[in-house]
Amino acid sequence: MRGDLIDFIPLPTGFDPLDGFIGGGLRKTELVLLGGAQGIGKTIATLQIARNIAMRPDQYVFYLSYEHTETHLMHRLLCLESVNPPEIDLSRGLKLRDLYQIIVAQRAKEFMGKEGGAGSLQAILRDNPKTSPSLRQLARYADRMILLKASPAVTTLRAIKEMTARLCDATGGNVALFVDYLQKIAVHPERPRDENDKVTIIVEGLKDIALTLDVPVWAIVAADREGLKSKRIHLFHLRGSSALDYESDIALIMNNKYQIMSKDHIAFNPYTAKQFRDWVVFTVEKNRAGRAMQDMEFQLYGQHFAFDPRGQKVQQQLIDDKVIET
Repeated sequence: MRGDLIDFIPLPTGFDPLDGFIGGGLRKTELVLLGGAQGIGKTIATLQIARNIAMRPDQYVFYLSYEHTETHLMHRLLCLESVNPPEIDLSRGLKLRDLYQIIVAQRAKEFMGKEGGAGSLQAILRDNPKTSPSLRQLARYADRMILLKASPAVTTLRAIKEMTARLCDATGGNVALFVDYLQKIAVHPERPRDENDKVTIIVEGLKDIALTLDVPVWAIVAADREGLKSKRIHLFHLRGSSALDYESDIALIMNNKYQIMSKDHIAFNPYTAKQFRDWVVFTVEKNRAGRAMQDMEFQLYGQHFAFDPRGQKVQQQLIDDKVIET
């Protein structure tokens, strides 16, 4: 009986207002989609949420990236850990440039013979006072967070399902799957007629993984050309939107707050409006188990690959606001 109850307990994302809107976090068998414009912070948010879940001592995360190598994702996590969310201590914040300079400088010293032996990357990070706190933080969950660089040519839905199933068998089923991003998943031997057909095959496959393996699945989705041109991206702007809308349990859309604030606010006080350039609005556009069209905002610290997860409900009027009849 206790095992059955575990299936109903959500995994908090650590993004406080979001958890409040979606019933406490991610649930087994559910498919969550995250869409938005390029560069808005979809990978930053997804990796941070994956990290928050992996911090739980009994929980494993399988993070599959078609965009970035495992090394690059690790570097992002080190930058994230340097500001220690939710504390967000910028005084000790690392940027990728800082990280690379530390590594290159140490390698150069070794090459010039000033220090004996070639130290491992882990040793370099551990011995440097700027990076050692981040490495200690990372070590708290490193054994429960599996990062994998996927290939758009060979990493198919079947491969994802088989790898996730093996991980579930090894961990008692306590796995959350993250995919970055959905449209890059290889589809063969099926021959989709077009982009929409391909997305339909993929999203149905991801939903099948969530249901049959009893895991939550979180996938990033790219916007279509019309969406990239629009002032505010919505669920219907995502590539293959009808299937995405039908199969997903929760759909979140990210937009830059400054871009989607009502002109009344910007015209009235442009100086105040500019402070919102670093804020991102997350909108729950679909929520099978709760209320939809809920807006919340989080401050982005892009150089450190981190959001302030405390966030808040949006107070200002946004463009494209829809009136929902109750």
